[in-house]
Amino acid sequence: MPASPVARTGARILVDQLVRQEVSDIFCVPGESYLAVLDALHDAAIRVTVCRQEGSAAMMAEAVGKLTNRPGICFVTRGPGATNAAHGVHIAKQDSTPMILFVGQIGRAMREREAFQELDYRAVFGPMAKWATEIDDPARIPEIVSRAFHVAMSGRPGPVVIALPEDMLTEAARVADAPATIATPTAPGLAQMAELQKRLWAARAPIVLLGGARWDEAAVRAVARFATRFDLPVAVSFRRQMLFPADHPNFAGDLGIGPNPALLRRFEDADLILVIGARLGEMPSQGYTLLDIPGDGTRLVHVHPDSSELGRVYAPAQAIHADPASFAAALEGLQPPNRLNWAGAGAAAHESYLAWSEPGTIPGPLQMGAVMRHLRDVLPEDAIMTNGAGNYATWLHRFHRFTRFQTQLAPTSGSMGYGLPAAVAAKRLFPARTVVCFAGDGCFLMNGQDFATAVQYDLAIIVLVIDNGMYGTIRMHQEREYPGRVSATTLKNPDFAAYARAFGGHGERVETTADFAPALARARASGKPSILHLLIDPEAITPATTITAIRAKALAEK
Repeated sequence: MPASPVARTGARILVDQLVRQEVSDIFCVPGESYLAVLDALHDAAIRVTVCRQEGSAAMMAEAVGKLTNRPGICFVTRGPGATNAAHGVHIAKQDSTPMILFVGQIGRAMREREAFQELDYRAVFGPMAKWATEIDDPARIPEIVSRAFHVAMSGRPGPVVIALPEDMLTEAARVADAPATIATPTAPGLAQMAELQKRLWAARAPIVLLGGARWDEAAVRAVARFATRFDLPVAVSFRRQMLFPADHPNFAGDLGIGPNPALLRRFEDADLILVIGARLGEMPSQGYTLLDIPGDGTRLVHVHPDSSELGRVYAPAQAIHADPASFAAALEGLQPPNRLNWAGAGAAAHESYLAWSEPGTIPGPLQMGAVMRHLRDVLPEDAIMTNGAGNYATWLHRFHRFTRFQTQLAPTSGSMGYGLPAAVAAKRLFPARTVVCFAGDGCFLMNGQDFATAVQYDLAIIVLVIDNGMYGTIRMHQEREYPGRVSATTLKNPDFAAYARAFGGHGERVETTADFAPALARARASGKPSILHLLIDPEAITPATTITAIRAKALAEK
């Protein structure tokens, strides 16, 4: 019979559960509401990253969830701390990322009096999280933390929010620890795979789309082998380029914002669309126009780890409840037909992708196309690329060729300010790997203060701040809808290179194409967190057009 557990405070019980769950890192902004947890962490084998703003801390935890398929952990204080962190929770929700946010809470006796910084976290986070709860009894901490890990990783992964009353954290209890949590796989049945094989054999123009979460390196390799055997064109969903190697002869490109028109035609002409892991949300579906809703004849085979997602928007010809890793393993058993009705489609799709991903010229002395080619040439294959939201991200998504799994951190939710915190988290997890953050001038200053976190922990990230003096995406839409009437989109920016140096990092200003390569080399050699301030011509609003051209077209159509 096991010995009776020793009495521990709620805070110690909580930290012991995180150790049992093999948590290596947490991200936080300290607060008096969970001082007891901070004290318990003092002696724990968990690395604590102290951040400068709760939104950044939550995004760092979310980035860890993306990179590891285990919940990223964030601690924040009550009230303003929690509402700041909501930014990261929303990203985790829309990006299907496992994450747990612990929030310090007022004492239990003070509830429902609107005490200092009081919030009802179930009400605040209920619609945004997979589960939001509050722990009243320290003896239930192992049970609730275990459940939180299961919920965050199961089905379609997502965020869990747990409130921690500060007096509960100092109360003692005798309770056993919970075992480590392992995500439960969901595999397809033999009959489902046999049906899919029949559909593939009957198809004339099939195509595969990859997206979502719960992938691993073995699954990526298995899908690549499947694509080779069946000579299938394979595309990836919005900001999921790392799910299929860009140098594979069947890679067709990404189905996101402003996709390759030839790729769109390929989807329109397809008689079988195999979607693995993706929800087919607004961006990849081109505003829900790519497929008929609710059904699309016999074209759609939808594979997803959450049964509630199957049939929620689209009525598929075949629905397969399976996580991508298990489904990818099952693909090994499928056999191609003796004669492929679509022979050569993979090569043709890849040729179109290669042409689409070669940048042209833009106005101004700094050519982003040359910047992207240089990055392609000099960065290692396992370099991790991060970004937030804005037109500048098109340079990364369209022209960088991701060839390795676990090399991309980007918010499908379109959240600004994500790139810098994600880069800090990636470098914290993988200090030997190169980490490059793309950020617009507006995007960077959403969370630019956490460049200090990179400096504090000697995390030699490289941040490319692409500065056109405006909120570029909104200016683009403004010129289309209200040509010439510029309102609330102009920015007056600091010297971002000087900003980097002020924090103790390396900073350089890049104004011409010739400046970039030597500046990048110096940044990499510095061993410091670096910012390269890239000044591009404001006319270069996208790789394909200019502000003047957009305005002229809009005026002509009015």
